[in-house]
Amino acid sequence: MSIKNLSLFGALLLTACVTINIYFPAAAAEKIADEIIQDIQTLEPNKPQSSVSPQRALPTWQVSIYQFVDQAISVVISSAHAEANLSVDSADIRRITAEMRARFVELNPFYDQGVLAIQADGLLTTKGNVSLKDRNKLNKLIAAENADRYKLYQAIADANGHPEWAGQIKSTFAQRWITNAQPGWWYQTANGSWKQK
Repeated sequence: MSIKNLSLFGALLLTACVTINIYFPAAAAEKIADEIIQDIQTLEPNKPQSSVSPQRALPTWQVSIYQFVDQAISVVISSAHAEANLSVDSADIRRITAEMRARFVELNPFYDQGVLAIQADGLLTTKGNVSLKDRNKLNKLIAAENADRYKLYQAIADANGHPEWAGQIKSTFAQRWITNAQPGWWYQTANGSWKQK
């Protein structure tokens, strides 16, 4: 190898000395969770589109290439840490949030009656006595809502090329569902006790 080629290789290696590993963007996740929750908790079931500001997601193939290059370079050189923004613009996310927004119109009276509560993990449950005529309807609504919440968390993780983030997104949303609860709604604290907002 000639000196010129060696110098060129050295210069290339030096310019690649810092690679950026993307870590879960907690602050961005909280902001996105608040926007999505506030959008869902409107009483306009046919609202045309989410007011969440979309960010363009990279195509999956491009994300895969970046991840491969990042992993290959990080084996050789040290890395710096950075947080990324979250993308929430995908067909799945729009479909799921539209279904949740429409369902909220039916859930809201149960929140107001105090028979629907938010668990510490952000999922819904019954609290108190539900009339026999409403019990079946409420149980179906809760099952559908909880299933959609899991789908939403995974869809956000997938839209960002990090399916492994679904658990962290779920934890973030769990806190934000409680924070965004309206006065009079019941929620469960981390120690398992119930409080009313």
